[in-house]
Amino acid sequence: MSEIYDRGLAPSGAGKIDWVRSYMPVLERIRLRFLKERPFEGLKVTMSIHLEAKTANLATVLRDGGATVAVTGCNPLSTQDDVAAALTQEGVEVFARRGVDAEGYTRHLRMALSQHPNLIIDDGGDLIELLHGSDSELGSELIGGCEETTTGVHRLRARVAAGALKYPMVSVNDADCKYLFDNRYGTGQSVWTAVMQVTNNVVASKRVVIAGFGWCGRGIAMRARGMGARVIVTEVNPVRAIEAAMEGYEVMTMDEAAPLGDIFICATGCNKVVTRRHMEKMRDGAILANAGHFDVEVDKTALDALAVETRERKADVTGYRMADGRWLNLLAEGRLVNLAAGNGHPAEIMDMSFSIQALCLEWLAAHRDIAADVYDVPREIDERVAKVKLQTMGVEIDTLTEEQKAYMAGF
Repeated sequence: MSEIYDRGLAPSGAGKIDWVRSYMPVLERIRLRFLKERPFEGLKVTMSIHLEAKTANLATVLRDGGATVAVTGCNPLSTQDDVAAALTQEGVEVFARRGVDAEGYTRHLRMALSQHPNLIIDDGGDLIELLHGSDSELGSELIGGCEETTTGVHRLRARVAAGALKYPMVSVNDADCKYLFDNRYGTGQSVWTAVMQVTNNVVASKRVVIAGFGWCGRGIAMRARGMGARVIVTEVNPVRAIEAAMEGYEVMTMDEAAPLGDIFICATGCNKVVTRRHMEKMRDGAILANAGHFDVEVDKTALDALAVETRERKADVTGYRMADGRWLNLLAEGRLVNLAAGNGHPAEIMDMSFSIQALCLEWLAAHRDIAADVYDVPREIDERVAKVKLQTMGVEIDTLTEEQKAYMAGF
């Protein structure tokens, strides 16, 4: 039995799901095939995802492929209660509520796993953590699963290195049709959509400090510069730091950037990126935001300790007044700002990522004898999604002749 906030919100959520379906044509083509072929007939799928309209659409595609689907959140602030309500009307079990506390969040994960899934979709690795720990018995029927995001893949690879991963998992995050578009263009746009909506501040002329120049950081930096910001990048990876410098960004340490920045956005996947010593140097009115999966990149404990006053200054903005009168403003409680304070990535971008997810689950269902490991997305799936996406965009590209293929093959 689903556990959600209010079933009466379903009409609003249904409208959101219907809207995004109009802009996810690749996934819609997969749905039509799944309806005919039913590749998940008799299988149970559990999803731990940012529960909003686009992920709800993916859940219904898996349902149409024959799966019994249970859905829960992967972040306490990214669930949209109206979408959760609508999804329960689509024959999907939902265990999620926006703003749930840590205990409730974990309870919902366990409730979603209680169906003893055959396949999982994880976003950040929380399902896998439970299945390797306190709730290992709930994985008794698990074939394998997919991991959506960088943080979760890091956690999986750590398990592989320790010889402790029990199930085969596909790293959807590392697919070309995921990170090149979702991480760069999706994060790049959705972070700024959320920051601007929450703050109602101008970006042009501001000094924006971006911690991390991976694909998410690249996208955030690109959009900031496009809106007229003066962009500073901080990095620990020397190669990425050179890339940022050659892209024309200022590169420096966070200690150097702290007194300069107007807006700070973390996209590293690490913890304590912005710490007490940085906060002590920041300008009055500085805005702190996080685009990483967990709320650990900005040291909230340090903020609390430094503040002589803490209060909600407006929706999704917590103000911390320092002893010298400066205000530091944390967006969305330090959780990933684009989903906790916004609608997440554009539907057209998630069309590719979620098509990869659907096809990788189908691949796992057809390859039940593979060893426990982290697998790359099969190349043919990546290319199939790219080709269909181009078709839906009305774009044609060249193809190699047989002579060219032979030449490229070295004959």
